[in-house]
Amino acid sequence: MKKKLFSILKVIVFLSIGVLLIWLSIRGLSSSQRSDIIESFASANYFWVTLAVICGLLSHLVRANRWRRLLKPMGYNPGLKNIFLATMIGYLANYAIPRLGEVSRCGILTRTDKIPMNKSLGTVVTERAFDLFIFIIIFIVTIFIEHKHLSAYLNDNIYPKLSDKFAVFSDGILWYVLLVAGAVLIGLYFVFRTKLRTFKLVAKIEELFKGFFHGLKSLFKIEKPLLFLLETLAIWVFYLLMPYLCFFSLSETSHLSINAGLSALVIGSIGIMITPGGIGIFPILIQETLKLYAIAKITGLALGWIIWTTQTVMILLVGGMALIIVSFNKTMVPNLTSDEKIANN
Repeated sequence: MKKKLFSILKVIVFLSIGVLLIWLSIRGLSSSQRSDIIESFASANYFWVTLAVICGLLSHLVRANRWRRLLKPMGYNPGLKNIFLATMIGYLANYAIPRLGEVSRCGILTRTDKIPMNKSLGTVVTERAFDLFIFIIIFIVTIFIEHKHLSAYLNDNIYPKLSDKFAVFSDGILWYVLLVAGAVLIGLYFVFRTKLRTFKLVAKIEELFKGFFHGLKSLFKIEKPLLFLLETLAIWVFYLLMPYLCFFSLSETSHLSINAGLSALVIGSIGIMITPGGIGIFPILIQETLKLYAIAKITGLALGWIIWTTQTVMILLVGGMALIIVSFNKTMVPNLTSDEKIANN
């Protein structure tokens, strides 16, 4: 009974945090801005919004299956259900604490499929790095295609925020200090590794790094790399459709092209990088992006809130249900193959 109550409490806490963050994001708006946004919500065509939410869910489902593909070379083959639930719980956790989701979804798979967290975490880092590479390509292509719309805005608004976020790494001295410190630690480890391994903590850390790098190498061992690439492209196509389909929900934005959707995707994604889930900044960035396409400020802001709110509510609901299912479903016991049993040993 205590475990069930604790599980319910976890769901309530996560959902409450999500509602609180939404409230904090809108409390700075004037009464007239709130009224205009509420009116836009009321008059929006939710057929298109629903399609956008479905695309969001499909992107998460494809991401889960792609993650499953990375785990297979290590001898693990979790069911799509378990890995999708873990993925959604990860998204939910990210709204509470940035980057907590990556650790959370690995922890869920450790519980449901007995996959060591250090190995699954390595695959998460791999897929995130691959996604960043794809995003950089999309970013460059978008700047090339929509240069006349975006160049001035990026120079004045986005680049300064990104440089501030990573300002700590702009100092060359810091890089030298980190490199020297890393080299010294590695050198000390190789000199005293035999003695160090007698300590349990050091042995655990060493095992953690071994599993982590084993997970990173999984990208080069996947059975069907073309499918992995196609799944990655599918994820970003769904990401693009999420704002683009919402354009049709308001008459004022229904004429916008797919290029405007590409701009909204790129700028909105940067907002999600700056704050967890784009909280507080995503709607503003969508507003500023659409202003470059002659869309009124309040209309752009309203559309930004429609996109962000519907996707966030979807994460809160589906992620919350996933947490409940994992917490209460005692039948989620992994069926290990012989290869997986060997891998666990």
